[in-house]
Amino acid sequence: MKLFVLTPELPDPREPAVLTALFAAGLERCHVRKPSATRAELADWLNALPAAFRARCVLHQHHDLVAELGLGGRHWRDLPSTPLVPPGGHGLASRSCHDLEGLRAALGHYDSVFLGPVFPSISKPGHGPGVDFSPEQIAARLATRSAVEHRTAVIALGGVTAENIPHCRALGFDGVAVLGAIWQAADPVRAFVQLQTTLHRHAA
Repeated sequence: MKLFVLTPELPDPREPAVLTALFAAGLERCHVRKPSATRAELADWLNALPAAFRARCVLHQHHDLVAELGLGGRHWRDLPSTPLVPPGGHGLASRSCHDLEGLRAALGHYDSVFLGPVFPSISKPGHGPGVDFSPEQIAARLATRSAVEHRTAVIALGGVTAENIPHCRALGFDGVAVLGAIWQAADPVRAFVQLQTTLHRHAA
């Protein structure tokens, strides 16, 4: 199973040091979500990271920086304007989905898809699973993917912790993405290692 980390939306002075440590500890992919950042601000933020790790970063906005800075890919939000098939470009393509219809449309077209919220959010109190899908529906949809649809890794998002990673695996997810479990922890690096250890234990 894959383990992705999202950045906090607002600036956090710990970010460069923490992310550098997470990459060194094995973080495969960091999703950089800074909706209020200008292009110049985002470029400065990315340039503060060691160049060797930039290829593991996926941008949620200012996609033109991906090729310019040698980043890992681009991410699209779950909006009516989001293309069914991602435009050609540098790196990986991913998107967010908040219902099973959106997931169905994205499977086979993107490298990865975030589906959520699966559990009550840690970073957004009061934001949790809605009525758009049940655990049983998630499990049934993921279990019946075609070979083409399996090209898209489906990632659980929303309230993921070390305690509920086994449930994500049981539902058929290919990985998890975390935000609050890292950035609201007293020791983000230790929290990441715990998540990573739990995930590897349940990856088989």
